[in-house]
Amino acid sequence: MEKFYSGFVTLAGKPNVGKSTLMNCLMGEKIAITSYKPQTTRNKIHAILTRDNFQMIFIDTPGIHKPKSKLGTFMMRSVENALSQVDVCLFLVEPYEKISERDRFALNKLKKVDTPVFLVINKIDTVEKSKLLAVIDEYSKLYDFAEVIPVSALKGQNTDELIKNILKYLPEGPMYFPEDMVTDQPERQIVSEIVREKALLLLKEEIPHGIAVEVNSMKKREGRDLVDVEVTIYCEKDTHKGIIIGKRGEMLKKIGMRARQDAENLLGSPIYLKIWVKVKKDWRDSDFLLKNFGYDKKNI
Repeated sequence: MEKFYSGFVTLAGKPNVGKSTLMNCLMGEKIAITSYKPQTTRNKIHAILTRDNFQMIFIDTPGIHKPKSKLGTFMMRSVENALSQVDVCLFLVEPYEKISERDRFALNKLKKVDTPVFLVINKIDTVEKSKLLAVIDEYSKLYDFAEVIPVSALKGQNTDELIKNILKYLPEGPMYFPEDMVTDQPERQIVSEIVREKALLLLKEEIPHGIAVEVNSMKKREGRDLVDVEVTIYCEKDTHKGIIIGKRGEMLKKIGMRARQDAENLLGSPIYLKIWVKVKKDWRDSDFLLKNFGYDKKNI
């Protein structure tokens, strides 16, 4: 009987380095939301990749940064917890020889764990191969990496090699999740994240970090193949509320239309999506509101 291997793999690194994009690429489908703006991921997200002889549970984490609010502190505790309880850690960096302070800060967090750490150089499609050796050399001076794997999450380059190398470090073990399961996120959480992603992509720079999304209800309409979903976007300022709604409600319509398309793919049925916008000042520093919006310390 063929041996079966299973284990947990954390993706870590500074904000906006491509962790969620890489996880989606490894999975072959969209599990985590992505955008070009930092701190898109706020919670740990589990994606489950099952093959004939292994099951890898990837944990996408928020970008490692110095927190400036209770939300930021929650995110960093989430990262530290994810680093301490896994079999492999993938430390993602960009292919630049000069190591930024944010990369050094992130790497210092990894020095506190015993987990084998891979240096995963992402976005190799943006530089010449000859420059990668210098990048590898600079990072190798700072940390003794178990493996060094250059990849392009966007183009899917060398990701098969990454999977092969991860497998070498996984112990023999059980199948933790059913083989057809790709994430353990509740549908409500995924829908709220989809709405937040569309807002991140469409809104101005200063607004997205100040929004939270809550799914108020999700019910199948009686006698019809239709799911009614009611969602509230919370922001911190009255001026932000006006921008999110837009002139004659145009911005909110755009957010809703794009979110509905992704949510229908997820749920496998048509949905009727209603979105409201409300102001909750300073919610990122309110323990009560953070818990309400799903950023509960118990879930770390």
